[in-house]
Amino acid sequence: MKWASRAVPAAVAAVAALAARDLIQRDHALLRTFPVLGRARYLLESIGPELRQYIVAGNNEERPFTRDQRRWVYASAKQQNNYFGFGTDNDIEFTPGYPIIKHRTFGRAVPPSTPGAGHDARLPCAKVLGAARGRAHAFRPESVVNISGMSFGSLSGNAVEALNRGAALAGCLQNTGEGGLSPYHRKGGDLVFQIGTAYFGCRDERGRFSLDRLRDLVAGAPVRALEIKLSQGAKPSLGGLLPAAKVSAEIAATRGIPQGRDCVSPSRHAEFSDCDSLLDWVELLAAETGLPVGIKSAVGDLGFWEELTTLMRDTGRGVDFVTVDGGEGGTGAAPLIFTDSVSLPFQQGFARVYKVFAERDLHEQVVFVGAGKLGLPDNAVVAFALGCDMVNVGREAMLAIGCIQAQKCHTDTCPTGVATQNPWLARGVDPGSKSVRAANYVRTLRRDLVKVAEACGVEHPGLIDTDSIEVLDGRTASHPLHEVYGYRPEWGLPSAADRAEIVRLMTAEAPQGGTAPPSATAMS
Repeated sequence: MKWASRAVPAAVAAVAALAARDLIQRDHALLRTFPVLGRARYLLESIGPELRQYIVAGNNEERPFTRDQRRWVYASAKQQNNYFGFGTDNDIEFTPGYPIIKHRTFGRAVPPSTPGAGHDARLPCAKVLGAARGRAHAFRPESVVNISGMSFGSLSGNAVEALNRGAALAGCLQNTGEGGLSPYHRKGGDLVFQIGTAYFGCRDERGRFSLDRLRDLVAGAPVRALEIKLSQGAKPSLGGLLPAAKVSAEIAATRGIPQGRDCVSPSRHAEFSDCDSLLDWVELLAAETGLPVGIKSAVGDLGFWEELTTLMRDTGRGVDFVTVDGGEGGTGAAPLIFTDSVSLPFQQGFARVYKVFAERDLHEQVVFVGAGKLGLPDNAVVAFALGCDMVNVGREAMLAIGCIQAQKCHTDTCPTGVATQNPWLARGVDPGSKSVRAANYVRTLRRDLVKVAEACGVEHPGLIDTDSIEVLDGRTASHPLHEVYGYRPEWGLPSAADRAEIVRLMTAEAPQGGTAPPSATAMS
């Protein structure tokens, strides 16, 4: 018994020692393995967007753009087959808010019937930009589809050049973005010069706005209009930061800032502080340059728009165009709370702004431009029905020149060279070939808009009215677009004179049939 009483604890201790040794050895092995697994996990996480887009995700699961949407842009840019077989895979009847375009059996539009019909369609704006206020350099934009503001600094020089060359080929406008007018913007395309809160490209040595520098800039470049940027959908009322490492000599020269130092954009303008002083500044810029002047803004507080339009109505001062950016718009970098939750999405925001202008009888005097995922035909058609005269395309144009939606715009490691200042990566964008793809994409979008307009019985997408769109409310109900957004029947269209002129510009003759004799009851 005494032996047993001593042997049992010894045996337990021996077993415990062996177990401890095995545990230590196993832990050492795990400790050697975990760093490898950890690094593999970070590797998989870093390429997660690409894996989801090309291997895991379904056709309509990815965001901001689904696989189907990207495939349509890619195929359009490469002039490949961009049709889809076997019918829609969207859950149409189970998706509240889904828009349905109502085609008409008979319409006044006579579509051309050549094999390439629509591909080279001329699709000018239904309004003359700046005409309502008598601007010296008023003009009718040649394209209702134009390239949105994306700055050199956010995009690589090669990407900016590809887009500018593409704009020249497609006959559309390119917005410079608030980062100034760079050498890459001077490759043949007409420009809208955007003036942001930091006045890049038109500022003095102390960072203040310089009217002299603005005059010199627009005199030496193909600038057709000026856009005052108040905010954008993806980061409304938020200043930007370009870190010192990205402020190269080229960017410093373009923006008028010191090289190698952090570049901070304020969240507000210093040249005006309310709607009254904003309109004073608009009229100053228009008088000094002769160019149409507009504003770009996301939509939040409607009080701003009500005050602005009341002053326009009562004083005669005013903007020539308004670019409304939806909260679903993109940006190179912004806090998640701003990209996800600040500012209204496009349709709601635009409809509210348009109504404010229409209630004061100003909607026919202003060119309305929409932005925020409007580079897809279905979204663009709804925008035109709501009252847009033109649409700006940003990320869709980036997709056309090679973007793969890697969502690395804020890291300076864009794998395709579109959104980076890394020279080695930027070599991935060849401006010569990519410009052709950008132009192909713009032309294809215009072609689809023309075809849908013809299906709706009209000659131009700007003539599609709100009665041509139904918005589904579940499986068993739908409502006309004008009911959804509280429009009056006459809203959403240009003036009668502008409608008549755009019909004249767009009218085409196609071979007609008429083999059957007219009936006795036929109406002449």
